Amino acid sequence: MGRVFVVELEGRSYRCKFCKTHLALADDLVSRAFHCRRGKAYLFNNAVNLVVGALEERLMLSGLHTVADIFCCCCGQIVGWKYEAAHERSQKYKEGKYVLERGILYVH
Repeated sequence: MGRVFVVELEGRSYRCKFCKTHLALADDLVSRAFHCRRGKAYLFNNAVNLVVGALEERLMLSGLHTVADIFCCCCGQIVGWKYEAAHERSQKYKEGKYVLERGILYVH
């Protein structure tokens, strides 16, 4: 595997709870009203320092979506998922956005 380049974010940010790697800016937070298997989750417009897993079709509370799990690039911990495609028109706003699990985030 090649060298990992880590992006350091300026301003209030959300970080990986395990290794403190920057993941997203507070300014990119879209919604706190999301849920995951382990509790609450947040929707972000952008996120950094991630490894994106394989795409899969996943049936969620809001319908069928094409998503990929996302992992912290430094410690490998799963931190949430990325929406690649929404199959229902009302859910299209999620496409290209990131969901980070609240229990895995450290706010700084």
